[in-house]
Amino acid sequence: MKKVVKLTDAVSRIPDGAVLMIGGFMGAGTPPGLIDELVRQGKRELTVIGNDTARPGVGIGKLIAARMVRRVITSHIGTNPETQRQMIAGETEVELVPQGTLAERIRAAGFGLGGVLTPTGVGTVVADGKRTIEIDGRSFLLELPLKADFALINAWRADYLGNLEFALTSRNFNPLMAMAAAAVIAEAENIVPVGVIPPDSVGVPNVLVDHLVGKERSHG
Repeated sequence: MKKVVKLTDAVSRIPDGAVLMIGGFMGAGTPPGLIDELVRQGKRELTVIGNDTARPGVGIGKLIAARMVRRVITSHIGTNPETQRQMIAGETEVELVPQGTLAERIRAAGFGLGGVLTPTGVGTVVADGKRTIEIDGRSFLLELPLKADFALINAWRADYLGNLEFALTSRNFNPLMAMAAAAVIAEAENIVPVGVIPPDSVGVPNVLVDHLVGKERSHG
């Protein structure tokens, strides 16, 4: 299957109501073109799993502002007042998950695990409605895996097979999410010939990437 596709075609594959994992930390490592095209195509009733909802006008914050998101599973919303407003008004469901737990729940889905045992959240509201398991006198919460229909991830470079390389902190959640979704749509700043990316620099191998889009550049 040809992996390099047009941006519009890639996003058109995402139906209303889809569960999306979107990489990034405060917008760093979030695929800007895919986000903008989601807004342009007017997708609705999305569930978004991501570290945060960034800020108004940035990253996932654009989806929130466009009222496209029905549910968010994230580690914090403190930098986006619009997410807070929608949550308080009951317009968007927000599940807050400690950051490390969020990463481990995504990893559990990608690795085929049945869940994660963590002491984080024991004795707090985080534990409400969850199973508690005692091991060697310590209490742990059973946190269930998180999986998605699509992972939307951003890479610094990709080759034409779909091998991805990340720059600095943009790696963050992206490799984990690529393992935990049924389909992966990657956006790359640069697409280079096969062999340019050193094998040790590949953060996500091509076998995990279903569709690849390049950064669309404006001229003039």
